[in-house]
Amino acid sequence: MQHRFFSGLCCCVMAVLSGCALIPPEPVVTGPLTARPPIPQPIPEENGSIYQPTAYGNYPLFEDRRPRNVGDIVTIVIQEKTNAAKNVATSTDRSGSATVGMTVVPSFLPSELGAKQNLDASGANKASGKGSSSADNTFSGTLTTTVIGVLPNGNLQIAGEKQIAINRGSEYIRFSGVVDPRSITGSNTVPSTQVADARIEYRSKGTMDEVQTMGWLQRFFLNISPF
Repeated sequence: MQHRFFSGLCCCVMAVLSGCALIPPEPVVTGPLTARPPIPQPIPEENGSIYQPTAYGNYPLFEDRRPRNVGDIVTIVIQEKTNAAKNVATSTDRSGSATVGMTVVPSFLPSELGAKQNLDASGANKASGKGSSSADNTFSGTLTTTVIGVLPNGNLQIAGEKQIAINRGSEYIRFSGVVDPRSITGSNTVPSTQVADARIEYRSKGTMDEVQTMGWLQRFFLNISPF
């Protein structure tokens, strides 16, 4: 009976630990990734005009087709490159000495204290330290996003996602940010370096992702290890 209870307890502990090991990483891009469907509007009465303001695809005569409304698309040209380096060096050196000598000994002092007995003291302190860190990242590509909101000043809130599945593995790219319509080119593209509050997320699922993940038992002992 005790053996069965111990075996069941071990199975429960293993299941809990394996479940904790499968916790996915926190997403960088949060919120909706596409425009929400518009609220159904009542069908307007036909007035015989060629231009209908409520019809999709109709633009004013002197306006271009750059995105400005919710649901329009914007192509983001990802051109992210970061390069940072830092070097730190510290060096300190300090020394001191003191000498005390007696040439005349008063009569009230013990006779063992002679005139030739001197006192010398010296000390030194030296420390040095060095450190360096560097980071070099490059990310390029294109991703078409959707306008999910328009701010009061006219800036566009955009978000989008691209998913690719190959054999038993898959990967996805997510992007969100705020775009100034004046920075959008005539072909509806804007570089990612001109997007405010840009959030870029690139992750994968499948065999390649599992290879880079630490085993649950190794992670358990790593968490409780004091070293």
